[in-house]
Amino acid sequence: MTDSSHNRRRATLPKGVRAAARNLGWLLGTRGVIAVLSLLYLGIATRTLGVVNFGRFALINGAVQAIFTFVAFQTWQIVVRYGVDHMIAEDDAALARLLRGCLVLDAVSALIGSGIAVAVLEIGRDRFGITPDMMRLTLLYAVVQLVTIRSTAVGILRLRDKFSLAALADSMQPIMRFVGCAAAAFLMPTVTGFLMAWGAAEIVTAGTYWLMITHTGDMALIARGRLDRRQLLRENPNLTRFVLSTNATSTLGLSSKQVPLLLVGAYVGTAAAGAFRLAFQIAQALTKLSQLLSRAAFPEIVRAVRSPAARNLPRMLTRVFLYSAAAAAVILAIVAAAGHPILQLVGGDEFRYGRTVMMWMAAAGCLDLAVVSFEPVLMAAHRSGTALVARTISSIVLVGATVFLLPRVGTAGAGMGMMAGSLTAAVLLGWAVIRFARGAGDRPAGDERPE
Repeated sequence: MTDSSHNRRRATLPKGVRAAARNLGWLLGTRGVIAVLSLLYLGIATRTLGVVNFGRFALINGAVQAIFTFVAFQTWQIVVRYGVDHMIAEDDAALARLLRGCLVLDAVSALIGSGIAVAVLEIGRDRFGITPDMMRLTLLYAVVQLVTIRSTAVGILRLRDKFSLAALADSMQPIMRFVGCAAAAFLMPTVTGFLMAWGAAEIVTAGTYWLMITHTGDMALIARGRLDRRQLLRENPNLTRFVLSTNATSTLGLSSKQVPLLLVGAYVGTAAAGAFRLAFQIAQALTKLSQLLSRAAFPEIVRAVRSPAARNLPRMLTRVFLYSAAAAAVILAIVAAAGHPILQLVGGDEFRYGRTVMMWMAAAGCLDLAVVSFEPVLMAAHRSGTALVARTISSIVLVGATVFLLPRVGTAGAGMGMMAGSLTAAVLLGWAVIRFARGAGDRPAGDERPE
């Protein structure tokens, strides 16, 4: 292909799509290595612990992750959503106040979440299979997971378009999990040993993110800022509503993915929870593109909604939808062909009955990928309440279907419930985005009417 034809091809893509693709390229750059490492450390964990102990490990980790999601604010979305305006206005003081406020939110989340985690694990120690000698380290692991919140740091790197640095920091988690799992297999082949490996990985990953923020100079910017709550609210319209709705939306969207695991453990047993968790991890690894695409596209969608060219938003969204739907179809085909061999390779024969549930979960993940741009559009356009309603309804459908199906069809019922929830969310979010996009060209730029 000649240079001129290459340039003409690039010119056919809107600027926002090209920027999102560039961001996605950085995120995907490390994903090949990460995917291989993920399969390796999962294989070490499952084959060392066995299906029952891996189930205990999965239930503890699932409970902590559910609590983390419940209390954590998606401050990275706040940083990107409002930080774009401050950068356009070249108002470093306002940006510093915003970043400091987000750090305070993260700290409050960590404190509240640590208290909840300690209480939940103490009360449910028998249900999670936590023996007395494991309790102290399990509680420490829960606290580590919560105090290493790095959402604000993630948001700063995305706001600055430093996706290369974010990809490097993000890659530390699977690298350290692999190193930790290998050490645990030789030195402490127990649930406790693998909890220590997971906790160490979180500490290193969070530390790397903040090291990158120091590299960008934003730590100095935050240090110079002074937090004035009233001024912060004046400079960032509808901030309180956005904060609460993004927290609620993420809680419904992410913790609902932990709820099926906990329900499988309660209804079917620890061994089934272990098989479900491994199948879920493999399905998630193969459908991870949806989360990456959302992270890459969100800053560009915010800029598109806020720019004078907002009338071009429908065309941009159509292109993103077509690309993501095509990727979803390819990934689902890969899961159908390679998912079962990978499941047996990683987990062995003990985990073979996770095949059916893995296919259901992969289908749900691919559906999420196809509509990945819908929720960021609503967030950027002050329609976060609409997204919250959609996620609430889809979560109710997910839990209701899972509770109904688990006693009747076993572990596969959890995968079917996740598919039902994803389908509900896709329909509701799609309907809301179509309504917004149709009116985008009729409104002046920047006129995003809150609900």
